[in-house]
Amino acid sequence: MAHRVGILGGDGIGPEVIAEGLKVIAAAGVELDTVNYDLGGARYLNDGTVLPDDVLEEWRDLDAIYLGAVGTPGVPPGVIERGLLLKMRFALDLYINQRPFVSPDHGVDMMVIRENTEGTYAGEGGFLRQGTAHEIATQGSVNTRMGVERCVRHAFELAATTERKHLTLVHKTNVLTFSGDLWQRTFDIVAAEFPQVETAYNHVDAACIYFVQSPEQYDVIVTDNLFGDILTDLGGAVSGGIGFAASANLNPDRTGPSMFEPVHGSAPDIAGTGVANPTAAIISGAMMLRHLGETDAADRITAAAHQLGSTQGGTVAVGDAIAAAVA
Repeated sequence: MAHRVGILGGDGIGPEVIAEGLKVIAAAGVELDTVNYDLGGARYLNDGTVLPDDVLEEWRDLDAIYLGAVGTPGVPPGVIERGLLLKMRFALDLYINQRPFVSPDHGVDMMVIRENTEGTYAGEGGFLRQGTAHEIATQGSVNTRMGVERCVRHAFELAATTERKHLTLVHKTNVLTFSGDLWQRTFDIVAAEFPQVETAYNHVDAACIYFVQSPEQYDVIVTDNLFGDILTDLGGAVSGGIGFAASANLNPDRTGPSMFEPVHGSAPDIAGTGVANPTAAIISGAMMLRHLGETDAADRITAAAHQLGSTQGGTVAVGDAIAAAVA
């Protein structure tokens, strides 16, 4: 039976790179029953729609969601981010953001596990005396024991399957003494259940240095929502460029669909020019197939994408090359 997958091409280069991802998946012999959704910045500018509740409910019956990129000039900041992406994460409980970075040429082979539904992105905070000289803005970081533990446990379970069996916690425990303490204590407690996994800790500022100077020291990394957002963009930069950075927004409990997307944005400045690199979208598609149990196809696509993703000739040429390699 074909996997039922929601397709959100989105804005800018999003539809272009998703088209190549679907081409490669078909070439690998996996059948998808796709449902297309017109959502993103352009749709918002057209009629004010962001993510209707009835569409969100429809998604609960999907096996997965495959997203290109969203964002359009002219949309106020936060409208699409909070109204579509974060709403999706919270409602579907996509509490793990998993991002692989592989580049033998750059000495990089690591996986970042980012908590995806709490921290500073939870939405806690507000204004007092807004618009006056005495205005106050607060933006808190929400961390629950349940949220931290399920993220940390997922990271340990993943690290236990790798060749190096190494897991690094990244935070800022010397300054964020409440949230950092919760993360460190929870990490230490769960670590006792995984004696085969070697552990380490880095402050986030030190981790930024190590990502640039010695990324080979990392295997699996676990961190909170904000630090993970920043580190994974840096991870893309040090492993060949953001055009190679893929991601999975996972509901490991499978109470709803998981969502898969490249890390890059909609890049409206190059939309329609045919030069966007679709490799990140193609690897994200492979991560989706792995989640759906199509491990052989996922392995073939990932290997071909890492080998051929730098093919010259533009969006379609890269997709054609990878599709030919997995056919």
